[in-house]
Formats: sequence, structure tokens, C-alpha cells
Amino acid sequence: MRQLLVAVFLLSACTSNPEKKLATPSTTEIVYAEVDPTISGIISGTVMFNGKTPPRKKVDMDEDPQCAKLHKQAVYNDSIAANGKGNLANVFVYVKHGLEGKNFRLPADAVTMVQKGCWFEPRIQGIQTGQKFQVINSDPVTHNVHPRPKINREWNQSQESGAVPLIRRFSKPEVMVRVKCNIHGWMKAWVGVVENPYYAVTTADGNFELKNLPPGKYTIEAWQEELGVQEQEVVVPPSGKQTLQFTFKGE
Repeated sequence: MRQLLVAVFLLSACTSNPEKKLATPSTTEIVYAEVDPTISGIISGTVMFNGKTPPRKKVDMDEDPQCAKLHKQAVYNDSIAANGKGNLANVFVYVKHGLEGKNFRLPADAVTMVQKGCWFEPRIQGIQTGQKFQVINSDPVTHNVHPRPKINREWNQSQESGAVPLIRRFSKPEVMVRVKCNIHGWMKAWVGVVENPYYAVTTADGNFELKNLPPGKYTIEAWQEELGVQEQEVVVPPSGKQTLQFTFKGE
């Protein structure tokens, strides 16, 4: 009789509260930041180079005659792209701090890198984490796309002339990811992977602009492939406009 009572008790305990047994963990819906355009602000500025501009380095493509034939004039590796007034191009500028905890929708369009003239174009560009990264080979030769990240997953893939675009994604923020071609050693590019859409690459006159920023305090970083990084803090008031200037020094 005692064993029968124990069995009945256990059966009752197992069958009670059936809702708990059927319960499944709830999924947390991602809440995306919505910026109010009526109070958003702008950070703009200029990046300058103070010093003697190093001599331009000619790129030797003679090891691949097909690449050399694609150029009627000499190609130069302008790792420090400063004009006569000191305005510095190809500097990656982005919001480093100030947007923690905010999620931003991914753009539908892919960020595209093109292999043209046995050269990566553009040399410097940005992308959001999780956004499509598309690589196109428009040359009549085979290339090799080999990002060398320190945080994201490394990959290495050949791409023949006329092949379909390579589509990849970077899952983690990383400034910067160097991209190279194992076949043509002179081909180099950099991709800045960030968690927000607030990034820019300076133009030929050294200018940049970060638009539609929510009011707040930010740390802005400027990265240059040869000269390193600089940071500045700035407060953007509602509907405010702030102007920054970064100056990198050479020899």
C-alpha cells in the first residue's frame, strides 16, 4: 500500500502544472535605434597632414604582364594621400564611443570592393557588422581575396575573371581589416568594420561628415594607415553642428 501511495504522489507531481512543462524560452526581439531627424546633429571636419610628404612609390606590376598592360601610365602607392595644401585623403573617421547599447538596422545594399587594373578600389572603406561585403573581379586575370583580420574570421579565396561576386560578412567590429591579394603582392586595401552607420572616409580635400547623429557625447577616431590614430571628444546638442580638425604629423 505504501509503495502504491508513493507512485500516485509522483505521478501527480509530474502531471501537475502542465503549462510549465510546455513552456519554451521566449526570444528577445531586437530593438533598433530610431533617430529623430528633427533633433539630429552633424559632425563634420577636415583631416590635415603636417610635414614633408614622402615621395610617391611606383608600383611595379612587371611580374604580371597582363596587369602591366592595363595601365598606360605609372601607378603609385599613395599610402599618405596629402595634397599640396596638406589636406589628407583616405582617412577613416568613425564614432568609436557614445552609441553603446544601440542597435542599428543594416543597409540593404552591399558594400562593394572592385579589383580593377590589378588594384583594389576603393583603398579605404567602411561597413557595418553583418552587412554584405561584395568583391568583384573586373580584370582579365585571376585574383585572390585574402582579408587578414585579428578579430573576425579570416578567409582566402581565388576569384577568376568574370566570376560571380564573392559575398561575405564581418560579424564583429574591427578597425581596420587589411585585405590583400596573394597573387599580386602590391594589391592592398583596408575595411573598417563598425557597429553603427556613422563613419566616413576623407575625400581628396580631407573633408568628412557624419550626419543624422542623435544628441550626445561622442569619441571620434581618425585612422590613417601609415600615421596611426587620433581621437577627439565632442558633444552634439539637439540639432547641433560640430566641426573637428585632426592633424597628423610626418617627418
